[in-house]
Amino acid sequence: MANVVEKAKQHGLSLHGLGVICGLTAGVWLGAAEAPTKLVNTGLSPFAVSLCMVAGVFTARWTFPTLLKGTGYVFTDLMEKKHLIVWALLAGALWAVANTLTVFAIRDVGLAVAFPLWNANSLIGLFWGRVLFKELEGANAGNISKVVLGSVAIVIAAVMLGFSTIHGQTAAGQHAVRGILAAAGASLMWGTMYVPYRKAYISGMNPLSFVTAFTVGELGTVLGLTLALDGGLHSPAFALLHQPGLVFWLFLGGFVWVIGDLFQQFAAKYLGIGRGIPLSNTNQLWGLAWGALVFGELAGADTRHRLLVIAGSLIMILGALAIGTAVASAREHTSNNEAVLRECERYGLDYNRTLAAQAGDEFGGRDERRRWWDYAIVAAATGVFLWLGAQAVVPPLEMDMRWVAGLGVVLVVSLVAGGWSLWRRTRFC
Repeated sequence: MANVVEKAKQHGLSLHGLGVICGLTAGVWLGAAEAPTKLVNTGLSPFAVSLCMVAGVFTARWTFPTLLKGTGYVFTDLMEKKHLIVWALLAGALWAVANTLTVFAIRDVGLAVAFPLWNANSLIGLFWGRVLFKELEGANAGNISKVVLGSVAIVIAAVMLGFSTIHGQTAAGQHAVRGILAAAGASLMWGTMYVPYRKAYISGMNPLSFVTAFTVGELGTVLGLTLALDGGLHSPAFALLHQPGLVFWLFLGGFVWVIGDLFQQFAAKYLGIGRGIPLSNTNQLWGLAWGALVFGELAGADTRHRLLVIAGSLIMILGALAIGTAVASAREHTSNNEAVLRECERYGLDYNRTLAAQAGDEFGGRDERRRWWDYAIVAAATGVFLWLGAQAVVPPLEMDMRWVAGLGVVLVVSLVAGGWSLWRRTRFC
């Protein structure tokens, strides 16, 4: 571990600081990713929205690992930890079910109401992290208070922000209960999905490798749900393929979500799910920004609702600040290392190599050369997006394009900051 410590000093950025940057960057991108799902309000089937979005996710998930590390690196990593492949597939299946439920929730109660309900997944993740991986064990009372109260504060703030936008809405009508149950179900699925995340990262797996297997599980599950529950081969999801102008936006939503999720994965790796997931759930602020500024969900809001926005935003910022300053103590690091040791003994992994990999100090022996099929994968994915983009039409939704441009700039800035921090500190390991 001496090499890891020396590396941290050299680059001037601790793993905790890197995890915080990744978590907050994830929030920016995950918040933006839900905007295209507003197309469900135009009458599209939730299964159609989910399937097309996941197709975009699948395309992007194979592109980024190939671009950053190469398929040789990714498959070597997967083969060294074959037992984690099934966990990655399970995580993808859980995500697919949760994502489909969120589309139903958005249709029935609106994005602003559904978002805070499913963001309670951070508390579920905190619970699983403590019970299964003994996160926070050995932490002092101050850090425990910061993490727990910060997580609760973010959920409370999310609820406040959600309530701030329900004035005058008719979406929460006869189907409100169904929409709320769908959002709650998504919260449970996503909160449990973080268990495979953490299991992979205490085994030293690179997030880029994990998501490559993850995407197979999510695409297969969404396709299965569509065939089983939405009319089989006659599902409106397949008819939507004849409307490439709309499909582009759903693909784009999946693309944006992948970037946010990759940062979330790195946050979970370097902070644990108890800290990393609540930070990424600041996406509620950005979801509100897209909903209110771009789609006008706060149009005509009275003073009480505006105060809810201000108070909820401040509470969420304070919650993120509390978690961000809860730096793990030496005793907590020792407890984490014991969890790594248990995993290594269970699956026959090398403890020192695993510990170094978990800390972002990648070990040698990995081939990162790009081969012809790597370039073919990136070219094919780029070609799909260019083909769909060339046929894209402006969605039949009222949008403020000035705010679309402004929030787009925020996305680019956060990507540069987060990506540069990851590359400089760990070379995406």
